[in-house]
Amino acid sequence: MANIIEIQDLSVPELAVFARLTEGQLRCRREPEKGVFIAESLKVIRLALQAGCKPQAFLMERKRVEGAARDIIDQCEDIPVYTGDREVLAGLTGYALTRGVLCAMTRPVLPAVESIMPTAKRVAVLEGITDSTNVGAIFRSAAALQVDAVCIMPTCCDPLCRRAIRVSMGTVFQVPWTHIRSDVSVLHDWGFKTAAMALREDAISIEDKELVAEERLALVWGTEGTGLTAATIEACDYVVKIPMAPQVDSLNVAAASAVAFWQLRVKKDTL
Repeated sequence: MANIIEIQDLSVPELAVFARLTEGQLRCRREPEKGVFIAESLKVIRLALQAGCKPQAFLMERKRVEGAARDIIDQCEDIPVYTGDREVLAGLTGYALTRGVLCAMTRPVLPAVESIMPTAKRVAVLEGITDSTNVGAIFRSAAALQVDAVCIMPTCCDPLCRRAIRVSMGTVFQVPWTHIRSDVSVLHDWGFKTAAMALREDAISIEDKELVAEERLALVWGTEGTGLTAATIEACDYVVKIPMAPQVDSLNVAAASAVAFWQLRVKKDTL
């Protein structure tokens, strides 16, 4: 039976997860098993549920309860559904719920890197990318363009922060991902060649035939402003750039990732 709860008091502790906890508090770094993330929109929530993520509570406009969210509520019948008018929810969260539904979910246990790499051919490695919009967009491109996995370095934004999940359109639940240490040379243990995406005079083009032909390739992406660290670039097998028109020096990291994922994807006839 659905557990529908009409919001009467915005200050009750049960609603803190939707309004008063920072992203760091949601992640619960000291006790990761207690961490939470927020999924926004019915499409994203459905993808998270299909991936096995466990819901803790819903927050949604009243009209969604008997409308578009009915199937999700029925699927999660024991989970509390906090509801009210659009204005009430905006007063709680501080912003309008443009998609009408939020779901607090338990953070999943990430796969060990050893379980992802043996079958992967193309992976993306993210170092120091702090813009959650870019992280979400990279995941969306990775899902669309046959990237097998994403590796997150310690300096990178959390892929399960609310904005990254939203921009990814839920693909963070479709593309396998996990954390790796700061030294990209660990990827050599699984037979990967590493390609630092960097604007250097000695960089080769993403059209380079030897690069395209690599059986296993990890594309390493750096922060939006300064790019990859010198140590990471030196640890990679290739330094690679996307050829640009003379008047333009670079692309946004999310746009550049889409171009590179497409150009360097494993062709079906080479599998």
